Amino acid sequence: MPAPKPWFVYMLRCANGCLYTGITTDVPGRLRVHNSGKGSAYVRAHRPAKLVAYTVAENRSTASRLEYSVKSLSRSQKLALAKNWKLARSIATND
Repeated sequence: MPAPKPWFVYMLRCANGCLYTGITTDVPGRLRVHNSGKGSAYVRAHRPAKLVAYTVAENRSTASRLEYSVKSLSRSQKLALAKNWKLARSIATND
């Protein structure tokens, strides 16, 4: 049986400067979906979005709980948290 795909919690910066947080099993793919206009309604209205940071979660449930808690943080708290997550550039190098 193949190993399950890991879940990620990711943070985007939209064109209006706001931060958006979501979960996925494919961060680059989800960013493409958001920027194509087929992602969440919020990002669709504030494109383009750029990946700020992401982190790996143990499973979907953990990712959902983390997403919920991140969404309740202030902007400065989100940016501080993102510094502890993997930077967007590392997704291209598979760090």
